[in-house]
Amino acid sequence: MPLIRKDPPDAISPESPGPAIADLASASADRRWAAARTAASEPGGIAALGRALAVEANPRVREAILTALARRGSAEAVDAVLPHLRSDDAGLRTAVLDTLRAMPLALAPYLAGLLRDRDADVRLLACDLARDPAIAGAADLLCDLLARDPSANVCAAAVEVLAEIGEAAALPALAHCATRFPVDPFLAFAVEMATQRILSQPLGRP
Repeated sequence: MPLIRKDPPDAISPESPGPAIADLASASADRRWAAARTAASEPGGIAALGRALAVEANPRVREAILTALARRGSAEAVDAVLPHLRSDDAGLRTAVLDTLRAMPLALAPYLAGLLRDRDADVRLLACDLARDPAIAGAADLLCDLLARDPSANVCAAAVEVLAEIGEAAALPALAHCATRFPVDPFLAFAVEMATQRILSQPLGRP
């Protein structure tokens, strides 16, 4: 008769949450904080941190969750954080932006989609994320946005970032954007300032 191995009574199945994941729902803020620091190493931990972030009200625990996700710096971590860009909590949105800035290489594949999001507020925040020099092609994505985005506020945000990261190749997109919003004096001024700043840079601008 073949031997049949039996798991010990306390064995945890792959579907069962690890102790840190379970503690993310603890009534104790200290236990949640400790769990946030280690949950990412458990199977399903990154997704669990994203779910916990949606309901966590304690600033210290929230910071621990976001720090753990930023340290992972993976696509899964970005997936856990991105939904919270739509939060009504301004403090959470700001913290999420800081977290995404901390993992630009993982964020880079998502930027084009964010700049085409149906929500103008998300597109505006995405313009700010495009500042990071580690994100290749960000200026091209912003130029594309200037050609099509219906929101003058979003375009103004893109223009502001292009003033920092854009090169001469961005000048036609800037000029075209100004013609799309001819009655918006602020946007026209922003385009003029961005154009002058780009033209003032030496060739081979980093």
